[in-house]
Amino acid sequence: MKISQRLKKIVTMVHSHYDHIWDCCCDHGLLGAKLLDNNCANTIHFVDVVPDLMQEVSTKLERFYPAVDGDVKCWKVHCIDVALLPLADKKNIQLVIIAGIGGELLVELVQAILAKHPQHSLEFILCPVHHIFEVRKALAKLKLGLIDEHLIEDNQRFYEILHVSTQSQQAVSLVGDKMWDLTRLIDQRYLQKTLAHYQRIQVGLLKKPNQDEAQNSEITQIIETYQALRSQN
Repeated sequence: MKISQRLKKIVTMVHSHYDHIWDCCCDHGLLGAKLLDNNCANTIHFVDVVPDLMQEVSTKLERFYPAVDGDVKCWKVHCIDVALLPLADKKNIQLVIIAGIGGELLVELVQAILAKHPQHSLEFILCPVHHIFEVRKALAKLKLGLIDEHLIEDNQRFYEILHVSTQSQQAVSLVGDKMWDLTRLIDQRYLQKTLAHYQRIQVGLLKKPNQDEAQNSEITQIIETYQALRSQN
């Protein structure tokens, strides 16, 4: 089945072979299936909280990726809250992928996973649908380091995809670093759209009778940081 440009890009960002990959909020399982095709891990885990959806995914996996050598399967299906992810032993090399959900929920899930497994060395590939600045800010506070990042456009929407880990020493930039190439039209359009978004927020704040000075100051800082990208590229 055809997958979106967003999911295709996530697949290309999985360079290593892992013991376990956790495809969280997996929806119809298209991403995990592609990772199975590419033999990206010993076990691919499909995780979502919708029972009917996970039953559908399980049925398709039984059909197209049957067990080999008896009962050995290279996949597992989990109908659970991602915050309760049953990670394998900390000795295993594990990648957690969370995509297609809002930034606030994504941050809550990452926080919960790290809190539950403080001794694990983990990698995350994250692609929120909005609130990316807040996501980056939270990742920095959680001391997750950057491995890679990409900006793509899919179905007339922009997405930032972040590959981070508990081991990387490269700081997560609040507005992005490695992903920008302002010689590309997509980057120019995304930067302009992002600036316009925060400028509208700033105008709205200034119109309020009781202004929140802290919030206004933060928005001003965000705008100035994005504007600075123009002089750096």
